[in-house]
Amino acid sequence: MPKIKICGLRRQQDVAWANYLNPDFIGFVFADSKRQVNEDMAAALKKNLAANIQTVGVFVYDSVEKVASIANKGIIDVIQLHGDETPRYCKRLRAKTDKPIIKVIRVKDRKSLINLEDYDCDYFLLDTFKAGKFGGVGQLFDYNILNEVVIPKPFGMAGGLTAENVTQVIQRTSPYGVDVSGGVEIDGYKDFTKMAEFIYAVKNVNK
Repeated sequence: MPKIKICGLRRQQDVAWANYLNPDFIGFVFADSKRQVNEDMAAALKKNLAANIQTVGVFVYDSVEKVASIANKGIIDVIQLHGDETPRYCKRLRAKTDKPIIKVIRVKDRKSLINLEDYDCDYFLLDTFKAGKFGGVGQLFDYNILNEVVIPKPFGMAGGLTAENVTQVIQRTSPYGVDVSGGVEIDGYKDFTKMAEFIYAVKNVNK
C-alpha cells in the first residue's frame, strides 16, 4: 500500500483529524501559500501530532541554512523541496542535515524526467507543471509518460489527486506514496470527510 501524505495542515483541528485518520505523513507549507505556516505555528501543531505520523516541511527556494535549521530543530522529520532547486542545492543541503529529502519534479512532459540521477535526494515527488506555480495546481499530469522512463528512486504522486481518482493513479503508476492537499479541502480548508474518503480509497486499492 502506498504511503499517504496529507499536505497543508495549518489548524489544530487538522492535526486532530490526522491523529484519528492516521496518514503516514502530514505536510507543513513554509513556502508562500494560502496554507503557509511559520516555525512557531508548525512547532505548535507538531506538539499535538501523534508520534507515529511524520512531518514534512515544504520549501520553495529558501536558503539551505533556513531549511536545515528548521529540520535540525526537529520541527519537521522530512524536507520537501518544491521549487526548481538544483542538484547542487540538494548536495549542499545534504551536507547540513541528516533528514530525508524529497525533491519535487514538476512534470510537463517526458523531458521533465531526465537526469534525475543527478539529485542527491531520498525520494522524488512528481507534481503537475504549471508556469509560475509551485504546487496547488489541482490537476493531474499525463502519468502515462511514466511508462517511457525509469525513475531512479522511490517516487510519490501529487497534483489533482482526490478520493475519486487516486485508485486509478495508484494502479497505473505503482508509486511509493501519494500526496494530497486541495483534494481534501472545502473552501480552502481541510475537511474531515474528504480526508477520510481519500485515506480509505488508498488503503483499499487492492481489495
